[in-house]
Amino acid sequence: MPVGELAEGLAALSGGDESVDLRALVGEFRRSVVLVPTLDDSLLTVESEGLRWLFAFTGEEPLADFARARGLGDDSRAAYLTMRGARLLDVVVPAVPGPAGVAVDAGSGAGMLLPPVRGVVPDEAAVDASAVQGEGNG
Repeated sequence: MPVGELAEGLAALSGGDESVDLRALVGEFRRSVVLVPTLDDSLLTVESEGLRWLFAFTGEEPLADFARARGLGDDSRAAYLTMRGARLLDVVVPAVPGPAGVAVDAGSGAGMLLPPVRGVVPDEAAVDASAVQGEGNG
């Protein structure tokens, strides 16, 4: 799926379009090739309120804007890896110690958070999985 469709969906969502199907948008993310910034040969992450957030960008421009705003380099070319969103959610997120989600196009007007919940990340990496797994054990 072209990353342009993901960017368009994010823009519609940030513009207040209530008809945006969030499940479909997560599906677009999973099919898209995204840019995942690195710093010192590690994925760039931030921790907030006990959650680790990885970053993913729909293109070089939003990534460059993010990098410039955070002083991550003197030029507009930040280091990054490319991968499908599905690989980021299904392989990388579960490998991160503790709960982790993905911040898509962080710092832009059309950003979105993909939290570590069932339906977004694998159940073993979801913060709500233990509550659901425990429901049948009463």
